[in-house]
Amino acid sequence: MNTRPQIEHDEDVLLLEEEQELRNLVVYNDDINTFDHVIKTLMDVCGHQPEQAEQCTLLIHYKGKCAVKVGTYEELEPMCSAIHDRGISADVV
Repeated sequence: MNTRPQIEHDEDVLLLEEEQELRNLVVYNDDINTFDHVIKTLMDVCGHQPEQAEQCTLLIHYKGKCAVKVGTYEELEPMCSAIHDRGISADVV
């Protein structure tokens, strides 16, 4: 006779991966910075190709803002700071 209690074990083991929420790095339009300055900033800071930087800059100008990069907060925050250091308004949202 077995006096030990029977314990049921769940055979399914779930592997939980840490999900990191993706965010957008948004750059805003202003009346101060030139197209060339914003394009160069997006190329230097975000690694955009010239065509991509130019398209984003046009969207920023005509729409008032543009999500120029997608990533985790930890990836985007240093880029946002670098954009601020160049006098351009941006947020991680």
